[in-house]
Amino acid sequence: MPLAKEQLHLTKDQLGNIQIAAVSATIIARLLIGRLVDKFGPRLTYTWLLVVCSIPVFLIGTSQSYESFLFFRLAIGVIGASFVITQFHTSVMFAPSIKGTANATAGGFGNAGAGLANIMMPIIAAGCVGLGLCSEQDSWRYAMIVPGFMLLFFAFIYFRYTKDLPNGNYKELGIQNSNKENTFMLAVKDYRTWVLTVAYAACFGVEITIDNFAPIYFTDTFGASLKTAGICAGIFGLINLFARPLGGIVADKVGKSYGFSGKNLLLALLLVLEGIGIIFFGMTDQLGVAIFLMFLFGVSLKMANGATYSLVPFVNPKAVGSVAGIVGAGGNIGAMLIAFLFKAKAVKFSKDVIDETGIAQTKDLIDYTNAFYILGIIILMTGVVVLAVKFAVKHKEEETEVKGDVIPAVVYVKSK
Repeated sequence: MPLAKEQLHLTKDQLGNIQIAAVSATIIARLLIGRLVDKFGPRLTYTWLLVVCSIPVFLIGTSQSYESFLFFRLAIGVIGASFVITQFHTSVMFAPSIKGTANATAGGFGNAGAGLANIMMPIIAAGCVGLGLCSEQDSWRYAMIVPGFMLLFFAFIYFRYTKDLPNGNYKELGIQNSNKENTFMLAVKDYRTWVLTVAYAACFGVEITIDNFAPIYFTDTFGASLKTAGICAGIFGLINLFARPLGGIVADKVGKSYGFSGKNLLLALLLVLEGIGIIFFGMTDQLGVAIFLMFLFGVSLKMANGATYSLVPFVNPKAVGSVAGIVGAGGNIGAMLIAFLFKAKAVKFSKDVIDETGIAQTKDLIDYTNAFYILGIIILMTGVVVLAVKFAVKHKEEETEVKGDVIPAVVYVKSK
């Protein structure tokens, strides 16, 4: 993003609009995909999503203006709906006692991809320059070819080697034709769906924001190089490899002993810790301290992600995809609202810096310090609200399944 920002002369308002467009597309896509995966299964839904979304990934490198970059970034945002399919697939493939762990581990590796991208994309871009394929200014364009081919490759892998359910595919089991119930409305009518939606907005919504703004924040606020900023942002993403699974594991342990209420208490506590960490993150002016605080609140944030989706499969077994889609969209709604906050509270300033050639020049920079402080307060309040809401169990069978006594595939197929 820093290279694209400079080459296309993107302003702080335009950067905010690009972020808003990306998460807006994901919101709509997650709501739609949730219903589609309930009806057609994860195998076909995932394959087509990956193939279609490879197109804007390939084409964004052709952008010559803010408008074209915005359009392609909007289209790329649709790929965010893949998370819903992943959570659905793990929910129906694993036993109730480890659903939280399975969902969190899969989600953690997926989100770690954002961190890996922050590390690898500058390296790939530098490689293109080193091989003489392009100039440094155009290197981000050539680098985008790599993820485009990766999407096509994994579309083939998913179609070839996965099944919708442990006992077969939807078409073989006749589920596509028999599923006529409006699973989306079942999810909408359950207040527990909305409790989790708000919670996910306060954790995953922040994660998306950090993934997108961290490179610019570290370069503009602390004067870090592109490489250093990419590594710092990458660290945040890679925390997912252990923190999100840890959230699912702890939630499973708590759920086995205390059910829904115990998991809800855990989620609220993690949100409070996340909010406190972000407040201090926004206050520091030292790069080393900022990285340390980012790591601390990142652990709480990503554990909260895992804890949230440890509850999603149990809200309604007839509408796992729709519940996952609504809650997942909530995360992106949170990111969109946070993007508005960052756009409103960003402070633009100019500073004389020394470039790599040793020449002094004036650069237009953006400071998001105030936005981080306000965001921390909001998350802290969200944790208190989640704690105050009683996450009740409507049926005894639901509490039994939370404690791991029901085989998920059987429950899911029977519910159809």
